[in-house]
Amino acid sequence: MSDSKIDIEALSGALRRATVKKNVAAIHISGKLSLLQRKLSNVLLLNAYDALTTAQSHTLDARTLATIVGYNSNDFDTLRASLRALAETVAEWDMLDDKGRQEWGVSSLLSFAKLKNGVCEYAYSPALAQKLHDPKIYALINVHIQRNFSSGHGLALYENCYRFVRTRSTGWWSLETFRKLMGVDGSSYYESFKHLNAKIIKPAVAEVNKSSDICIEPEFQKKGRSVTEIRFLIKANPQMAMFQIDDSDGMRNLATYKALRGQGVSDRLARQWITEHGETTCNKNCL
Repeated sequence: MSDSKIDIEALSGALRRATVKKNVAAIHISGKLSLLQRKLSNVLLLNAYDALTTAQSHTLDARTLATIVGYNSNDFDTLRASLRALAETVAEWDMLDDKGRQEWGVSSLLSFAKLKNGVCEYAYSPALAQKLHDPKIYALINVHIQRNFSSGHGLALYENCYRFVRTRSTGWWSLETFRKLMGVDGSSYYESFKHLNAKIIKPAVAEVNKSSDICIEPEFQKKGRSVTEIRFLIKANPQMAMFQIDDSDGMRNLATYKALRGQGVSDRLARQWITEHGETTCNKNCL
């Protein structure tokens, strides 16, 4: 896809219906992903999702990928560094299988990634791909909403709360678990609840409530005078209604859809793009 084929406003609009399914039991990520790396991980998963368990690897035009994530489309050094970080990040799961048997596993978040001839190619390990694609336990991450976040902690809290939107509460987490979810475990500074609350909890809650489609409120449990557990109460944010995905098959017969697919855009992204802008606008701005 050449520079003339990338329309940032069109991309921004298309992402309003872009969602990522995340198997919440599988996604326990070690390491400290930056905001950009977390956004990149979600976009790559969205692009790959429809063929996650059938294709050995997935591709997307590198400039388009950079634009969707929200940074300079010519900044390939940052893209390379972010892809390297994802390949070096470990995903761990500990869950029950369909027969009630315990299963533990570990995998790098990306098994490989490469940039060649302006195309990003990447893959997930087969075991992790199965977990990411599991329709039974997942959270819907709105990729348009994630563009509103300016901190990695805010986006991480949104991801970890949104999966509980239907139950309206995360349930109680130990502070140790919460620190891991926020990527600040191992920091002596954040062993202090005073520091954790002032620097992580309060700013992240404020950003979720301002930037996303949910509103959250923290509650704390104490043992003696010390806070030991945290949970978040969740309700829909009436200011930002969740966008719906059009999963109809009719668009797959459109010439615009076929042209977008020919440029490397995934089935899901192509249908969402056309739904948002219409076939005429897509022909003008995207092809």
